[in-house]
Amino acid sequence: MNGNQKMTMPMQPSAVIDATVTAVPPGLGDTAPDFTAMTTQGVKSLSEYRGKWVIMFSHPGDFTPVCTTEFIAFAQRYQDFKDRNAELLGLSIDSNASHIAWLINIYRNTGIEIPFPVIADRDMAISRMYGMIQPGVSGTETVRNVFYIDPNGVIRAKLIYPLTNGRNIGEILRLLDALQTTDREKVVTPANWRPGFPTVIPPPKTMDAAMKRMDSSDNCMDWYLCYNQPRELT
Repeated sequence: MNGNQKMTMPMQPSAVIDATVTAVPPGLGDTAPDFTAMTTQGVKSLSEYRGKWVIMFSHPGDFTPVCTTEFIAFAQRYQDFKDRNAELLGLSIDSNASHIAWLINIYRNTGIEIPFPVIADRDMAISRMYGMIQPGVSGTETVRNVFYIDPNGVIRAKLIYPLTNGRNIGEILRLLDALQTTDREKVVTPANWRPGFPTVIPPPKTMDAAMKRMDSSDNCMDWYLCYNQPRELT
């Protein structure tokens, strides 16, 4: 190389290899936009999880106290998600190297291994696509989003927590149980429902059906609110 030549450094590839472009963030009932990205467990595509529930959640940053407690809590309940045919998928805008260093740090300090992949979204492509960044809070960090994606790839529920407050893993599992119960039994679930509690019969959609409910001996408060008998837990 002579003195007039300049050294050119190779471009570093984006951690997000491919992502569907969407005009607005997807909502409930929408198909979850597909993407392919680098994770702590290698390259992953959302579409490869079809047939399973996916709990995709974002965190503001690696090596932060609240996020660390959340990852430990998710890891401790990981088998409970697996038992429900659900996979966990974490995400932040940190690099893959940062994710790996953080997970090693958690293991060294607690002995707990993080068993699920964590997406490196350095260019914020996935974060913006899913509306994980709230400009009123931060333009450079994701808030604590949780997306419930069903086996058909449809977004069924979303939770959003602020930067300052960690998530309740038990509540995330409870909502997953409720969604799966609704699909399996064609029922709806009342306030504070938990597995083994009575479910609610969907309300009638015609006048005739409503009138029949009024004469029913079912467990009804009125024609629009009737309960099923609770099922025994297996």
